[in-house]
Amino acid sequence: MENVFVYSLLALLAGGFVAFLCTPLVGKLADMMGAIDVPQDGRRMHTRPVPRLGGLAIFAGFLMAVLCLRLFSDMLPITMPLRGMLIGSIFIIVVGVIDDVVRLPAWIKFIVQFVAAVIVVWHGLRIEFFTNPFDADNFIQLGALSAPISVLWIMGMTNAVNWIDGLDGLSVGVSTIGSVSIFIVAAIHGEPLICLLMAALAGASLGFLPYNINPAKMFVGDTGATFLGFVLSSVAIMGLFKFSTMISFAVPFLVLGLPLFDFLFVIVRRVASGKSPAVADRKHVHHRLIDMGFSQKQAVTILYAVSAILGIAAVLATADDEIRAVLFVTALLAALGVAIMVIVIRSKGQNDDE
Repeated sequence: MENVFVYSLLALLAGGFVAFLCTPLVGKLADMMGAIDVPQDGRRMHTRPVPRLGGLAIFAGFLMAVLCLRLFSDMLPITMPLRGMLIGSIFIIVVGVIDDVVRLPAWIKFIVQFVAAVIVVWHGLRIEFFTNPFDADNFIQLGALSAPISVLWIMGMTNAVNWIDGLDGLSVGVSTIGSVSIFIVAAIHGEPLICLLMAALAGASLGFLPYNINPAKMFVGDTGATFLGFVLSSVAIMGLFKFSTMISFAVPFLVLGLPLFDFLFVIVRRVASGKSPAVADRKHVHHRLIDMGFSQKQAVTILYAVSAILGIAAVLATADDEIRAVLFVTALLAALGVAIMVIVIRSKGQNDDE
């Protein structure tokens, strides 16, 4: 795996370098196309117009890293599943760009996302079984349900990452943490293709992040948030659903736990209140943290920590005893740090109110 780590580092650097350089150019393109997010309602956390389309820079960084790996090494074969993911990504990017410019109806975006997910599944990338959580030696074969469940997973996670894109740096940072978590799990289990793809995605995300942290100079837009969710969900099918141990049944749900929880929570709440799941509101997890008195930076830091803890838990589920011990201590310290931060900030807020 030594060569894998070397090429993963190259993918990380290439993706980050290209994304960082492309972002100002994409910003000018957004101005020319009118892809500007103007704060018009209470859901928006920014107070001034900010260009969207940042996802184009992330896509450019990711694609360049993949092409470099393909050209200069034989460690990234363009397999049928990978080809399907790349083709589907183009559909996601195109509809994302159009949506960032003219704001498409939700049903049009869902149709294109469905087509992109079907393309991935058609190319052989699908969830074929679940590990039986009560008997690790047996599997729950999905059979005819394999394709529809895979399509639902990809579409669900594509929108889940998009829905948490409500604070500066949130969706990009959470996706980066998820990419690193998947990278570590793949490295432990000797999955070089997954390692390289996640290194490329993490690098592209990190290259864009300096422009996206609060106060954001540019938003990732639907273009980037849906692309990140689409790639993460597709790569999860490539690797995370294939483990055979009992505890690793939960690995993909842990790695993408924060956006998945927010997505399901919002849908259940909207349906229970008689509203359409597609109608936007100000009740997401990040909005609730803001309403509790946290600043944008504080709320994003807390959610980063939660994502990191979930990622560590995912690695723990598949690691050997030595790695588990180290990560367990790390997770405890991280959880303690988040708890102290919440207590201190809330106490300060109560004292200020008095």
